Amino acid sequence: MHLSKKCSVFKVVLSALLIVALLQLIYLSFLSRFHGKQQRYRYSELFGGSAAKKNAHPEKNTRKERLRYSLSTGGIFDNSGQYRVYKNLIKSDFTTNQKPGSHSNSDILTLATHTTINNLHHLESLLERWQNPLSVAIFAHGEDVKFATALVYALSFFCPQIQALVDFHLVCLSGETAGFPEQDQEHFVGLEDCASVFSRLETHRDKYQNYAISGNISYPNNLLRNVARGSTESSYILVIDIDMMPSADLHQQFLGMILRRPPANEEVFVLPAFEIRHARKIPSTKAELVQLYQVGEVRPFYEELCPRCQAPTNYSQWVNSHVRETGTLEVAYTLNWVDPWEPFYIGARIVPLYDENFKQYGFNRISQACELHVAGYKFSVLSSAFVVHRGFKIQGEFHAKKEEENKQNRVLFRSFKEGLKTKYPSSTRRC
Repeated sequence: MHLSKKCSVFKVVLSALLIVALLQLIYLSFLSRFHGKQQRYRYSELFGGSAAKKNAHPEKNTRKERLRYSLSTGGIFDNSGQYRVYKNLIKSDFTTNQKPGSHSNSDILTLATHTTINNLHHLESLLERWQNPLSVAIFAHGEDVKFATALVYALSFFCPQIQALVDFHLVCLSGETAGFPEQDQEHFVGLEDCASVFSRLETHRDKYQNYAISGNISYPNNLLRNVARGSTESSYILVIDIDMMPSADLHQQFLGMILRRPPANEEVFVLPAFEIRHARKIPSTKAELVQLYQVGEVRPFYEELCPRCQAPTNYSQWVNSHVRETGTLEVAYTLNWVDPWEPFYIGARIVPLYDENFKQYGFNRISQACELHVAGYKFSVLSSAFVVHRGFKIQGEFHAKKEEENKQNRVLFRSFKEGLKTKYPSSTRRC
């Protein structure tokens, strides 16, 4: 009898466990269906459908239609015919609402940058620091063309600050075309908000080493720089790589400076460039940067790879130059260009373009600085503004063909310098 009672209790417990397991299965099935329904709604919200059309915001529908139109044009070919360019693939609200010929304080200075899809995740922190108009040129190849189109659309859809301030441009090989990502649903699975889009981009980071794009494809850095800066109506432009960060409040400080001190006709404003250990937080102010510089956590950009390339900035003079307590931006000192200086600078939108013959590694920025020099520009170093690269640049971190590319571009640079003599026949300056 005692054994019979034990069996009865066991049966009751077993039945209870089976009921709990069944309820759990029903609950998980409900969650799965709910999540699938939510994903289908998100997808239809992005690309249309009856549910979306009833509830969609008009501005998001307009954004979708603008993307359709941009893609339908087929882009334009660059001067070499090797690349297809989709300018203003996605426009920011700032650019869209801008009236021709009008200028606001926000439109005085735009930050222009370039990247492949594997470094686009840097946009989040860059925009958080910049908080003003930003122009991004993206190079994509092969399957990345679809992925890039899909993800920048998702960024512009889910991220309010990107909607407001960021213009996206896409560059691919001339034989490739970008299409509306309506059929690429796999790229959107799990995307529910801005954070989830950047998380997806994080999974794509470091897909390949610097400039080592699959298929032995050349990265057209100077074409991308020209696309990014040429697509803005701002009076002044700062061109930097996407993994660099400007000092805080630079936009407002620069606006205040040029109102007090109108720039000369042929003048650019140099931002001393540094690099910081990966583990360190990017400094916001000169005081923070100098403190890290003095203990070796920050050093001049390219100090290990090419110290001569940044040495003319005169870091010692800049670090020790006085900054007013008011925090106003000024010109600390003015320099003439010397070979092989490749400064980062703010320049008027009329400064000479980058020479698009330079691709991959070597001489792509030096050549443009050289042309500014021959054209008569002076280089005014700003008192407290700077840019910082995330991580120390070290030997061995580059792709295998770096030195070979550098040699090829050195030959191209010699030819480029000869061409400047013809382009600026009255100039006595040489590189």
